[in-house]
Amino acid sequence: MKNISLKPASRINKAWWITFGAILFAAFFMGQATGGVEEAESDEVSNIDKLVDKTGLKSFIDGAQELGMTEEQLAEKHAAEAEKLAAENEAAAARIAEMEEAKHHKKGLLPTGLGQIVMILVGLLLIYLAIAKGFEPLLLLPIGFGGILANIPVIEMAHSAAVVGQPDGFLHVIYSMGIENGLFPLFIFMGVGAMTDFGPLIANPKTALLGAAAQFGIFATLIGALWLSGATDIINYSIKDAAAIGIIGGADGPTSIFVASRLSPRLLGAIAVAAYSYMALVPIIQPPIMNLFTTKAERMIKMDQLRHVGKLEKIAFPLIVLFLCILLLPDATPLIGCLMFGNLAKESGVVDRLSDTIQNAMINIVTILLGLSVGSKLSADKFLSAETLGILLLGAVAFSIGTAAGVLLAKLMNKVSKQPINPLIGAAGVSAVPMAARVANKVGLDNNPQNFLLMHAMGPNVSGVIGSAVAAGVLLALV
Repeated sequence: MKNISLKPASRINKAWWITFGAILFAAFFMGQATGGVEEAESDEVSNIDKLVDKTGLKSFIDGAQELGMTEEQLAEKHAAEAEKLAAENEAAAARIAEMEEAKHHKKGLLPTGLGQIVMILVGLLLIYLAIAKGFEPLLLLPIGFGGILANIPVIEMAHSAAVVGQPDGFLHVIYSMGIENGLFPLFIFMGVGAMTDFGPLIANPKTALLGAAAQFGIFATLIGALWLSGATDIINYSIKDAAAIGIIGGADGPTSIFVASRLSPRLLGAIAVAAYSYMALVPIIQPPIMNLFTTKAERMIKMDQLRHVGKLEKIAFPLIVLFLCILLLPDATPLIGCLMFGNLAKESGVVDRLSDTIQNAMINIVTILLGLSVGSKLSADKFLSAETLGILLLGAVAFSIGTAAGVLLAKLMNKVSKQPINPLIGAAGVSAVPMAARVANKVGLDNNPQNFLLMHAMGPNVSGVIGSAVAAGVLLALV
C-alpha cells in the first residue's frame, strides 16, 4: 500500500482567493452582459439575484430556515415554488413550439439534393484534416464519417422513422441516447479528469487566473452573437442560442455540446463542429496571436521550476473543487463532478482498474459514439444556413479573444509578480488540453531553445477546463 504523506503544503498561496474573486467577477460580468436581453424575464429579478438563488449555499440556508417554519408557512413556500416551476415550464414549452415553427418555415441555402452533396464534401474534408494533417483525428474522423452517413439520400440514418413501426436511423438512436440528454460529454469529462495531472496548477495556483481570463472569449462572443442577430435579418439568435455559441470561446468541445444540448439543440451540430474544428486548428490560430501581443524578450522569459506537489494535495484538490462547486454553482456540478471523479480515481491510487478503464476503454467507446452522433447533425437541412456561417465566424472570434485575453493577463502578471511569468503560457488558458500547452511550449522553444514551458503551461490549461465548466454553469443558471 502506498504511503500518503500527511504533511501540509509548504505554503498557502493567496492566488486561490484571487482566483475565487475572478470567478465571482466573471459571474457578475455575465449578469451585467445579459441584463438587457433576457427573454420573458421579470424586471424585478436581476441576473445576479438569479445566480445567487441557484447556489447550493442558499439552498442549504433555506433548508435550515424551514426548521423554524409553521406548517402554514411551509405550505405557502412550497406553493410559491410550484407556481414558479410551472411558469418556467410554460416558458420552456412556448420556446420549443417557437423553435418547431421556425424549423418548418426555415429554408436552407441550397436545395436538399445539392446540399447533401456539399455536406458529403465537408465530411470528406474533415476526414482529410484528420488523416493528412493530424487535426484532432480521434474526433474529426468519426464526425466527418457521421456527416457523410447523415447526408446519404433516401435512407435517413440521422432522423427518426418516417413510418410508424419502422426503426429509427441508427445515428438518431445514438444521438438520442447520449447527446440529447448530455450523457456523452459527461463521460468525456470523466475521462479527461482521469488523464489530467492538476499538479502544475496546485504548485502555481495563480496561473488559474490565466484560465479564467481565457473565458472572456465566451462572454464577448455571447454579446457578439446577440449583436449579429440584431444587425441582420437572416440571422436570428435568441439569448439561449447566443449562450450556447459563446461556449465555443472556451475551446472545450464536450462543454460546448453539453450546453448546446440544453440551451440550443437546433444549433448543436454547427456548435460542435465549430468547437472541435477550432480546437484542431490551435497550432495554426494561436501562434500569430501570441507573437502579436508579446515581444521577443517576453517570449524568451524562463520560469522557475515548479515545487513538488504531495499526494495529499492531489487527493484533496478534486474534493475541494467539487465542494466549492456545490456551494457556489450547482449548475456546473455535472461537468465539474465528472471531471473531479475521474481525477480522484487516478490520484487515489486504490482503484487503478477503474482509472485505467475510464482513461482507455470507456473514453474510446464514448469518443466513437460522440463523433458519429455529432456528425449526424451535419445533415444539409440543419447545417447549411446563414446561422451556421455566423457560428463559424463567431467561433473564430471567440477563440482569438480567449487566446489574446490570456496572453495579456500573463503580461500584466509578469509585471507585478516576484517570479518571472512568460506571457506565452497565458494562451494555454483555453481548455484545448493538452494541445494549447504544447503550442505555448513550442513557441517558447522557437524563441529560446532552453525554454521549456510545458509544465508551466499545463497550469492555465487545466484551469481552463475548470473555467469553461464554471462559465457553462453560469450560463445555465442565468438563461
